[in-house]
Amino acid sequence: MFCSYPILLYFYVGIIKIDFKDGGPLKEYTIIALVSVVITIFTEYKLKTGIFKNRLFYRFLLIILLFKLMVNGYLTSSQIVNYNPDYFLGLRLISIPFEDFLFGFSMVTLTICFWEHFGERNN
Repeated sequence: MFCSYPILLYFYVGIIKIDFKDGGPLKEYTIIALVSVVITIFTEYKLKTGIFKNRLFYRFLLIILLFKLMVNGYLTSSQIVNYNPDYFLGLRLISIPFEDFLFGFSMVTLTICFWEHFGERNN
């Protein structure tokens, strides 16, 4: 259930457009990506899984990052997936928005946190 929060936040980004008083758009995608990272770090802190201290976790993230670069890089560079520049900072690694990496970190890390937490309770 909690693992779906970043996905729900991700879905929200495309629904509402909010503008600042000066007429510039609010960068919802960026804000929600940052909020998802904060929620993830807070969740790990509360569950005390210790995954941030585990070197294997960072190796796993590196593997995920490599596949993300291949798949998401292809999708964004070939224009299969497009992003409205009003909603994100515009920072990209190759063709992938920086915010995608934040969401990826959140989804993978939350999944591992809950896997570790509930796995320990069952053993």
